[in-house]
Amino acid sequence: MKTSGEVAEILNDLIQINNDRIKGYERAIKELKEDDDLKTLFAVFIDQSRQNIMTLGKEVQALGSDMERNSTTSGKLYRAWMDVKAVFTGHDRQNVLDNCEFGEDAALKAYHTALHSNDLPDYLKQTVIQQNELLLQSHNRVKALRDESKKS
Repeated sequence: MKTSGEVAEILNDLIQINNDRIKGYERAIKELKEDDDLKTLFAVFIDQSRQNIMTLGKEVQALGSDMERNSTTSGKLYRAWMDVKAVFTGHDRQNVLDNCEFGEDAALKAYHTALHSNDLPDYLKQTVIQQNELLLQSHNRVKALRDESKKS
């Protein structure tokens, strides 16, 4: 098993991707038209990531490390790309959903990496599995909405 510092680093990576997810959905909410029904759903996803962060943060602190407060470099690049794209596409629901699915894919990839690292103790693996399942449900919801939007 890895040292507590190495385990905390894995958890902090997941905290960072959840920070990215919050920022991404906050940006998506701003991109949507005022009366768009996605705003409520995206607010739920933001709360989900905040809960993930609180749970992971407690574990990081229990390991004697500091909880990460920033987002990942790739997350910052993702938001910058989303900002540039918005200049060209406006407040288009389809593009917002495409961008959100891209972000959900990144979150799932981070969780997949953590789960397959073989460095997490079993009690933490269960927490990460539970969070991954919630993220997968969110991803599938965004994907279904994106697919519906393409048909319209």
